[in-house]
Amino acid sequence: MKKISTIWLGGCSGCHMSLLDIDEKLIEVIKNARIVKSTPIVDVKDFPQADVGIVEGAVATKEDEENLKKMRGSCKILVAIGDCACFGGITSYRNLFEKEEVLSRVFIESESVEKGKIPQSNFIPPLLEKVKPVNAVVNIDCYIPGCPPNANVILYALKELLAGRIPILPSEMASFE
Repeated sequence: MKKISTIWLGGCSGCHMSLLDIDEKLIEVIKNARIVKSTPIVDVKDFPQADVGIVEGAVATKEDEENLKKMRGSCKILVAIGDCACFGGITSYRNLFEKEEVLSRVFIESESVEKGKIPQSNFIPPLLEKVKPVNAVVNIDCYIPGCPPNANVILYALKELLAGRIPILPSEMASFE
């Protein structure tokens, strides 16, 4: 039985929601696979060995970078899912500004903030200077673009991966929104 692992980096979690939109067909998938790590389904903090790893989101923090490297080390095939993982997506819009400008705008200058300050804590992962797509940090075996990818596209890719094939999306399934 194949093992599947997923992680969510910097992004909105829309790709994981699209994964859950597979609905009852997800039961078919888990008949042939075991989900060993996945934030919305199995909340495991470590990185168990898996045949297929699915990464959503861009690399925005030092913690994202470390977790992505651990994920790569624990998965035979690593799949970037969604525009943020594939290209940086909306998360990388932060790259239009300096990190300090972004932090100041959000925590000090925002109209809804009174006497704001930039939070400082060992529990808050530090932002990287620039947001990166996942392939800027580790090797990726397969890309599924979309914002988010359609649930049918994710299902198609999962079935191909579980059959031991790298999915090649038919053009009518590919989305670059």
